[in-house]
Amino acid sequence: MQDTITRVNQFRSEARTCGTTQFPAAAALSWNTKLDAAAARQSRDMVAKNFFDHTGSDGSTVGVRVTDAGYAWSGVAENIAAGQTSVASAMNSWQLSEGHCRNLMGASYKNVALACVRGTSSNAYPFYWTMVLATP
Repeated sequence: MQDTITRVNQFRSEARTCGTTQFPAAAALSWNTKLDAAAARQSRDMVAKNFFDHTGSDGSTVGVRVTDAGYAWSGVAENIAAGQTSVASAMNSWQLSEGHCRNLMGASYKNVALACVRGTSSNAYPFYWTMVLATP
């Protein structure tokens, strides 16, 4: 958890360009256990059903999962990754992707959580990552 918070907040602490959009430095985020539950639900689901998508196997969206976890949100975003073997490599992938970078730099977000679930030998990837960013 601390490594994630440190990496996310370090990235947000400087102005960034995501694709063609300039973002000013953004305020630090804090960890939220309800978002952690929503992120873990998606990563566990991707492992259990051997898929990689923002839509859950039950048709749920990130907003539904966050609401189900008890977080009353006004803004929410999700970054997913598969295969990366560390927080650093997952973050690097997201930083290099325009849409994921935009999520990371979203000034309105106040909270974050990240879940990683190890795949099994029958999964397409060894690890499944889900990051949820939200604002109440």
